[in-house]
Amino acid sequence: MMPWAASNVSPVLQGVNLMRTYGDGTARRSALQNVSVDLYPGQLVLLMGPSGSGKSTLLAALSGLLEPDSGQVLAADDDGRMCDVWQMSAREREAYRRRHTGFVFQGYNLFPALTARQQLELVLKWGENASGGEARRRADEVLDKLGLSANKNKKPAQLSGGEKQRVAIGRALVKNPTLVFADEPTSALDWENGQKVIELLRDAAHQRGAAVLCVSHDARLLPFVDVFYHLDDGRLERRALPAT
Repeated sequence: MMPWAASNVSPVLQGVNLMRTYGDGTARRSALQNVSVDLYPGQLVLLMGPSGSGKSTLLAALSGLLEPDSGQVLAADDDGRMCDVWQMSAREREAYRRRHTGFVFQGYNLFPALTARQQLELVLKWGENASGGEARRRADEVLDKLGLSANKNKKPAQLSGGEKQRVAIGRALVKNPTLVFADEPTSALDWENGQKVIELLRDAAHQRGAAVLCVSHDARLLPFVDVFYHLDDGRLERRALPAT
């Protein structure tokens, strides 16, 4: 049984009746229509839906990057109490993201001038005020687990697409976040590397206890996830996973 399956486990993030619209007048459209969702520790959640359905809007609202028009995003603080992310000040919200969240972006978002090791060290030094030695030790440990030991001193231009995505995942996971948000993490990869990426995200949930939300168009990810949601025209529906 996964940790989140136990009846006494509470969600670490809740979206409650989220609404978000874009445009004005006849061009006005709803990206989120009373969307509610709970994310639990140890759980890998896949969110799918057509382009323009609101997937990226929901991810941004839940992660504290885009304020919804109405509704709440409740996140567990250091004491386990649920606090509304959008009632925090901008500084408090930034501090929350820095302490508790990791992001895997579709386009990697790696710094061109930094090596793979430095990408991870920067997160630890900035986010946790880790010393140089501690940051290097933890960065090397994560890169070793990702099979990137031989590439730790290479810059992004020297890495393949799959290697860059693994560095991006390492950067998201190096601080052991409570929440991981992954936006189309396999879209630019062949399936061999895409499978490695989703397995790493699953390990972040199952072995590290993170709540992982993955937004993707890739139906090949379905056998790897714990929960499957479909979003269309701003309406969220939980669907059964296909039989394996």
